[in-house]
Amino acid sequence: MNAKNDRFIKMTTTPVPKLITQLAVPTIISMLVTGIYNTADTYFVGQIRENATQATAAVGIVFPMMAIIQAMGFFYGHGSGNFLSRMLGAGEKEKASDMASTGFAMAVLTGLLVTVLGNCFIGPIASFLASEEVSVQTMQMTKEYGRIILMGAPFMMAQFVINNQLRFQGSAMYAMVGLLSGAIINMLLDPILILVAGMGIRGAAIATVSGQIMSFVILLIGSSKGENIRLHFGNIHINKYYIVQITNGGLPSLFRQGLASVSTILLNRAAGMWGSENAIAGMTITTRVFMLMSCALIGFGQGYQPVCSFNYGAGLTARVKEGYWFCVKWGTIFLACIGATCFVFAPQVIEVFRNDPPVVAVGTVALRCQACVLPLSAFIVMSNMMLQSIGKGVKATITASARNGICFIPMILLLPKFFGLTGVEIAQTVADVLALFITVPLALSEIRKWNEDVIPTE
Repeated sequence: MNAKNDRFIKMTTTPVPKLITQLAVPTIISMLVTGIYNTADTYFVGQIRENATQATAAVGIVFPMMAIIQAMGFFYGHGSGNFLSRMLGAGEKEKASDMASTGFAMAVLTGLLVTVLGNCFIGPIASFLASEEVSVQTMQMTKEYGRIILMGAPFMMAQFVINNQLRFQGSAMYAMVGLLSGAIINMLLDPILILVAGMGIRGAAIATVSGQIMSFVILLIGSSKGENIRLHFGNIHINKYYIVQITNGGLPSLFRQGLASVSTILLNRAAGMWGSENAIAGMTITTRVFMLMSCALIGFGQGYQPVCSFNYGAGLTARVKEGYWFCVKWGTIFLACIGATCFVFAPQVIEVFRNDPPVVAVGTVALRCQACVLPLSAFIVMSNMMLQSIGKGVKATITASARNGICFIPMILLLPKFFGLTGVEIAQTVADVLALFITVPLALSEIRKWNEDVIPTE
């Protein structure tokens, strides 16, 4: 039996819970480790003896820029990955191969453009990201950290593309190894460069970029192993057809990550306006902790995505539906347990990053509020991943925009005017509740259409 049939049989006949679990375990590990190393800079700069609060604030200010770079990587990665998975399910391997190389090439070119333009305009970018209330020292640290982070843009975007393409082919283990390698390098270099070598915030940025380069190299090697689609220059076709397909599959990720960046910018500015640098630091820590709590859910959902797109391409919608409810159920239970733990130990969690009473006070309130609605994320995230994986670009874009855009942006602009700093702390909580009312109807409207499977002829 050939490799193509082996992959097809595995993806279309293995019991759905078992298949999702097999694919999800590596991605959950990857996301958890990635979440840890995304918080590593925040943790270690918080241990600097002098100006730790300013350094923590600077990392938080630059984070939206990193999120935009990640958003572009996910745009090309999810856009190409969703398409190639559906093509593999439909038996169209040539189209899948062309898409893999095209998506990768477009990400690298975009990353190089971001590096050049970002470093040319780092001053205006830093001023835009920060509030007017931040100190000159914090602004200088922001520029210093941002310049180095921008140098890693091509590697960051490319690694997300290869990682997602591997996942959508069912090669979650290769994808995990690539991310883990970069995460380990980052976490090892952070304390050495920041504390031992005394490089401070520059060391944090160098450690981050070094980890991204390592991930890129390992993933690039992994993409040529086993049954995985090889990347070839001859398969690059940057034309209307592939651009439209990438946009359809990747736009929800771009909106989700891009709006998360906009939201973080507005959050930092509001925290600075209604609080101080302590408030920015407190909200930065809360955001990173929340991301860490969500990593397992996202990894679980990423285990579902290849099952969803492959089986949808094969016409097996009953398996798509079964996987969706399986993930929603167990995701909700898991997040309820994590949320309860974080609610009880919120002050201790914030103190791990920065033991400064004003920072802890802000972070504790915000973390407890977000912990209360954390279980809602299972329905919101899985609905978005399902709609995106089956190619429903419009609905997926709306659900991707709901939490960090449609609902959060009005809340962060309005609530502080009525409640001051408390409005900043509760904005995301209110937005999550509102996002649920947008997500549920859109997801269920699609699921109701799947009355029976359409088995493809080979």
